[in-house]
Amino acid sequence: MLERLQKDLFIVGADLASPRTEDHSTPRVTHEMTVTLEKSIDKFQEVLLPLRAFILPSGAETGALLHFARTVARRAERSIVGLNKTEVLNENLIPYINRLSDLLFVMARLANHREGRNEVEWHQESAQRNMNSTHKPL
Repeated sequence: MLERLQKDLFIVGADLASPRTEDHSTPRVTHEMTVTLEKSIDKFQEVLLPLRAFILPSGAETGALLHFARTVARRAERSIVGLNKTEVLNENLIPYINRLSDLLFVMARLANHREGRNEVEWHQESAQRNMNSTHKPL
């Protein structure tokens, strides 16, 4: 799966680097590529418990790296959305990169599940309590 995603990201790069023209030699992100990501998300989620709260991006090495990759994909998505305001982009780019980050999140959860690592839930109340008890004014 990761190798497939790496190959797809070359298509994303080519699509972003090339203006939208009638040139059919440049590979383009397709709707089908996004559908493939969605099917993978659904398949991987079948073995995971539903989320009841936000989770901290952590876990075993593979899971943590996949969480990191997800943050990079989210950053790329924000940049592509910004670029889309000034340039005419392939309409399939933003949905693809959005679903990519979702897939990386699910893959991180799956990697941690397979390694027997529990997810650490984030709760606003405990976060605020911890911040109040550990941070002193300057």
